[in-house]
Amino acid sequence: MPAKRPPVPLSLERIIKAALHIADGQGLRRLTMRRLGDALQVEAMAIYHHLPRGKEALMDALAEHVTTVTVEPSGTPGWQELARTWAHAGRAALLEHPGVLALALTKPPQGTALMAIREQAEQLAAAGLRDSAQAVRSLRAYVMGSVAVEIQRSGWAAGPDDDEEPGTLPMASSRPESREEAAAAFERGLDALIRGLTQT
Repeated sequence: MPAKRPPVPLSLERIIKAALHIADGQGLRRLTMRRLGDALQVEAMAIYHHLPRGKEALMDALAEHVTTVTVEPSGTPGWQELARTWAHAGRAALLEHPGVLALALTKPPQGTALMAIREQAEQLAAAGLRDSAQAVRSLRAYVMGSVAVEIQRSGWAAGPDDDEEPGTLPMASSRPESREEAAAAFERGLDALIRGLTQT
């Protein structure tokens, strides 16, 4: 008989990956420490060794994970190009895990997410944008709001009365929006925001 593989050690990375899988597939309301332990094939108490504050710490970790984006500018781009790159990176990170968008919208940035925000402001300032801190705030607000509407209109989220379907946001009543339509709408809004930042 083939030798059994040793169990994969529990780590914060594994915990976050499993939690995202549950939240994206079943909805944030279905993410419990017991269900997470079952997915990881460990007792729920084992998770507390990595997250001593339990569910609250898990929610913080998930929010930090999906809002931490980094951009390595190539060459010497202008601040407008940098702003677009950061906005696209932020949108992609949020769309990858729609199940935890509600956390991204409500949890204050901390840890690596806060460091990424500071890096973004520093890069934009170095590229010539005067009030980079305010610009980053506006960009983050636009990206998060735009993604929230995009997820609603995609048909991913459940209706408010259906607790078994994935999602934490109410589904829009209009027909589902295609990825192409969503991307085009995002670009139009981003163009308008950058024009506004240019004039300030």
